[in-house]
Amino acid sequence: MTALRPETAQQMAQETDDGLGRQGPGLVGLHESIATLLASRGQWRQAYEHLRSALDLVHADQVEQPHVPEQLRREVDRLRREHAEAREQSLRDSLTDSYNRRYLDERLMDLLTEHGACRHGLAIALIDLDWFKQVNDTFGHLLGDRVLQRVVELLQQELPEDAFCARYGGEEFVLVLPRVDAVTAVAVAEAARERVERHPWDEIAPDLRVTVSAGLAYEPPAHEAPGRPAVSAEQQLLRADSLLYTAKQSGRNAVAYRADGRVRLAGRAAGRRGIAESRVLGYY
Repeated sequence: MTALRPETAQQMAQETDDGLGRQGPGLVGLHESIATLLASRGQWRQAYEHLRSALDLVHADQVEQPHVPEQLRREVDRLRREHAEAREQSLRDSLTDSYNRRYLDERLMDLLTEHGACRHGLAIALIDLDWFKQVNDTFGHLLGDRVLQRVVELLQQELPEDAFCARYGGEEFVLVLPRVDAVTAVAVAEAARERVERHPWDEIAPDLRVTVSAGLAYEPPAHEAPGRPAVSAEQQLLRADSLLYTAKQSGRNAVAYRADGRVRLAGRAAGRRGIAESRVLGYY
């Protein structure tokens, strides 16, 4: 709660004597009266804090709920909206408007239980733009920023329910796919890669071509693999990163995943020879 100077508190106490008589004795009435006074002065945030204190006391003592002036109610609603908007902005990447690393870490923690067991199927695709440095060097960083923004738009299309895209850093992004099976996860990641490849990039700049590579790590539901060791969010990302390296070493513009104990490439890239078998952490 916002601290008040002694002289300010004394003034408020004097100005709220009448209010106490109308609204009932005790701290609830005092907080309500101070909230009303602050609201009349336009000090909405401080009024909100006193109103919250009054409501906390109401909940604790089960006394009659205090009267909330309509104007104060409207301002409290506005402050709540502002807080929610500020919270949302703090979780967004400023350039691409995708979610940021903070949101990614928080959501992955939510999706994994305390013991690291996945309640439902969870896939993580770590995606990196191919030869992006050359794009910046050839076309400039401003156009490179436009490319990142467009790639995010393409990655976010047709995602399953509860799935989301987050910027991992630089030109790397993560698709998090909760509640999916392994086959669906591969299909979603490959469709995203294909959308980027087929996009008419020359509409942005002549001779511009953009592709992405992806490493897809999948964790089955705990009940489907009871003997599988617990996995953390960091381990999932390390697996995806290792598979991304495989996709890069195998010619780029591909999605690498693991199935039946082997690293594979999705879609048309599956026919490539000499798939690079990197060491994929945590698989057995």
